[in-house]
Amino acid sequence: MKFEGKAEIGIIGGTGSDIELENVEALKIYTPYGHTSDFIQVGEFKGKKVAFISRHGAGHTIPPHNVNSRANIWALKELGVKGIISPSAVGALKKEYGKGKFIMVDQYIDRTKKRLDSFYEGGQVCHINQADPYCSYLNNLFYETGKNVEGLDIQNGGTYVCIEGPRFSTRAESKMFRQWGGDIIGMTTYPEVVLAAEKEIFYSCIAMVTDLDVWAGECQNCGVVEIKEYCETCGGPVKKLGVSIEEILETMKKNAVNLKKMLELTIPKIDFENECTCKHSLSGSII
Repeated sequence: MKFEGKAEIGIIGGTGSDIELENVEALKIYTPYGHTSDFIQVGEFKGKKVAFISRHGAGHTIPPHNVNSRANIWALKELGVKGIISPSAVGALKKEYGKGKFIMVDQYIDRTKKRLDSFYEGGQVCHINQADPYCSYLNNLFYETGKNVEGLDIQNGGTYVCIEGPRFSTRAESKMFRQWGGDIIGMTTYPEVVLAAEKEIFYSCIAMVTDLDVWAGECQNCGVVEIKEYCETCGGPVKKLGVSIEEILETMKKNAVNLKKMLELTIPKIDFENECTCKHSLSGSII
């Protein structure tokens, strides 16, 4: 069965979040904004028509700051996509968020610098509402499903600090993001989320914790603590913790198993006839 390039559900896959589709067509979509990250794979997943695109391209060759999000989102809309699921590897800014924890993101803090983040560049001006940027319908659906996945620690709601990349944060920056109220840190949710809103697409980010970022240290008596020369609780020495690609990839292999279960159980339940403010995100935004 062929789908002739039409799909209702889009998945923008990041590190360790590839999925297998049936009856696949690989499509090259030409956009007004240049090339998409990769061919878009359109096929069937658990009875639903799904379009999958690898955010970082084939072989993970595109760094986060160079991802052409405008082309990716425009192409998915062109294929008929009504909702986007965006799995994302993140670091934790809170010590209670262990590796493998899933967070359905509901807020972001944008710390990017050079990314093109609007389809409206003149002629019309769009001041898109981002008070509640993520789709509560999809978030709740994934959360309720994830609670029943054995061994999965999932939380509904959390603030994603999106940095420019490709470098990781300094320890000073990491501490600052904690003070700002950030829960997790990554490089990919922005500008996808705002571009999806400009196309009135449901957008949900499944953040999967792979590391503790660089605010963290380890005290042999007290465990994970904020990095300082000596532990504030017991006065013992604090070992500095860092972030490595090896650590991230190792954790993502484990996270991928739970992500697959989440997608398999949740995607068949998605119904875009469900009333959601995402359908009307442009209302009152265009001058």
